[in-house]
Amino acid sequence: MSITAKNKKSAVAVALVLIAGLLLGAAILRSEKSKPAGDEHGHAEVAGGSAHADDEHRGEKAKDDDGHGHDDKAHADESAAPAKGPHGGKLFTKDNFALELTIFETDVEPEFRVYLYRDGKPLAPSAAKVNVTLARLGQKPEVFGFAAEKDYLKGSAAVEEPHSFDATIQAQLGAQTYEFKFEQVEARVQISDEQLKGNGVEIATAGPARISSSVQLLGEVKLNQDRTVFVTPRLSGIVESVRANAGDRVRKGQVLAVIASQALADQRGDLLAAQKRLALARTTMEREKKLWEEKISAEQDYLAARQAFQEAEITAESARQKLASLGAGASESTQGLTRYEIRSPIDGVVTDKKISVGEVLKEDALVFQVADLSTVWVELTVPAKDVNQLKVGDSAKVKTTAFDAEASAKLSYVGALVGEQSRNATARLVLANPKGLWRPGLPVTVNLSSGDIEVPVAVAADAVQSLRDWQVVFGRYGQQFEAKPLELGRSDGRFVEVVKGLSAGERYAAKNSYLIKADIGKAGASHDH
Repeated sequence: MSITAKNKKSAVAVALVLIAGLLLGAAILRSEKSKPAGDEHGHAEVAGGSAHADDEHRGEKAKDDDGHGHDDKAHADESAAPAKGPHGGKLFTKDNFALELTIFETDVEPEFRVYLYRDGKPLAPSAAKVNVTLARLGQKPEVFGFAAEKDYLKGSAAVEEPHSFDATIQAQLGAQTYEFKFEQVEARVQISDEQLKGNGVEIATAGPARISSSVQLLGEVKLNQDRTVFVTPRLSGIVESVRANAGDRVRKGQVLAVIASQALADQRGDLLAAQKRLALARTTMEREKKLWEEKISAEQDYLAARQAFQEAEITAESARQKLASLGAGASESTQGLTRYEIRSPIDGVVTDKKISVGEVLKEDALVFQVADLSTVWVELTVPAKDVNQLKVGDSAKVKTTAFDAEASAKLSYVGALVGEQSRNATARLVLANPKGLWRPGLPVTVNLSSGDIEVPVAVAADAVQSLRDWQVVFGRYGQQFEAKPLELGRSDGRFVEVVKGLSAGERYAAKNSYLIKADIGKAGASHDH
C-alpha cells in the first residue's frame, strides 16, 4: 500500500473521533439541564442566598453528639494546645490580652502562678482579677483564688497531684471578662470492661473496714540499762589480784579484784586516830563528871571535857562514813591498811572487764561492767509514718531467725523524737530472759498489735502500687482509670487505712492493679505544666 493511501485512512479516523466527542458533550449538557436546582443531596438553592445555604450545611456537619452546633474554626481553637509562655507555662491570648498559667513547684508545694500581658508587654498582677476552676475525675470542682505577689498572681492553695483535670480560667480586666479552657491529663488510661475482664482486673469500692492494727518492725536485743552497772575503784591504786573475768556470773558483794591504795591507808589511819582520840575523850569526860559530882572539881571542867568528847565522836563518825562510801571498813585494817576489795554491786554477769594485775588505776577508771540478764531490752527502729500507731502497753511477739524461739512482751517506751538523718524513732520492749536465750546483740523481728480498729476509709492492701514517688490506687471513672496518690495509715496486710486521697464510695482497681500501672507506664504519665 502507498504512503498516500495510508494518510487518507488516518484523516478519516481522526474525523470520526472528533464527531463522536461532540455528540457525547451535547448529551451531557442535556442531562445536566434536566436535573432539579441544588446539590447532589437535593438541597434547593435559594436565589441570592447560596452562601447562607452553604454555611447552614457546614453548621449541620459541625454538630457533635450532644446536638450542639459548633463552628469548625472555634472547635479547632478550643482543641489546639495552648502556646508556651515566657515562664514555661500555658499562654492564652484574646484580642490584645494574654494570660500565662504555670504550676510552680521548685522548693515549694505545687502552686498556680499567673502572669498577665497586654500588647505583648507584662501587666501588673493587680491589674486583673483571676480565678481557676479545676474539674477532676470523681471530685467536686475546686476553685482557686489569686493574690498579687511580686510580678505574678499566686494561687490560694496547693495544686494536688496528679495534675490531671479540666481547667476553666476566668479573668476580669477592667470591664472586660475573658475565659479560657484547657484539659491536662496525667497518670490516666482508658480501659474497657472487656479488657478488664480479660486481664482479671477486679474493681472494689473504698469504704469502712475493721483493721487488726499491727506493725512489724526490726529490732535488736540490748542490755537492760536499768539493770546494768559500771564498777569503778573510787580510789587510785595498784591492782594486786583479779578474781573475775568477762562472762562470769557473780553475786552481790562478791570480790572482783583487790588493789593496794595509799589513799585508803591514809583514810584508815585517820579513822584509827579518831577512834583513839574518842576513847581518850570518853575517859576524860567520865572522870571529870565523877569529880564534879563529888564536888572535887568545878562544873566548868566537866563541861569542857564533855565538849571535847562530842567533837572526837563527830570526827570518828566522819572517818567511818568516808570509808563506808568507798565500800571499805575499819575491820579490814587487820589485813593491811592499803588493801581495797572491789566488789560486785548486783547479781549478774560480768559483761566487760578492763583491769589487769599490776595496773595502776585512777579512782574513776571503768574496770568492770556487770549486767543482770534476767531481763533485756529490745530496741526497735520505727519509721516516722508508724510512730503514731504505737502506744505504751501494746502487745508484742518477738522472734529471731538465729534459732527457733518466740517470746511475748509489752511495749514500755516510745521515743518522743525522730532522727534528723534517719527519720526514724526509737521504741523499746522489756523482755523476760530467765534462761538467758535472748543475748544482747541478737537481731529480732517484732510484731506489735494494739487490737482491732474501725477506720472510715480503707482499700485492699494488694491494690496499692508505687508510681513515681507516690503510693497510689487506680480510681475507676467510667472507662478511665487515674492514679490517686494516697496518704496511708494502719494496715493488717489485708486492708490499709486511707488517711487522705480517696473518699468512701469511690471505685478502684483491686486485684491485678499492677496491670493498670503497666498501661499507664506505656501510655506515658505526662507531667506537663
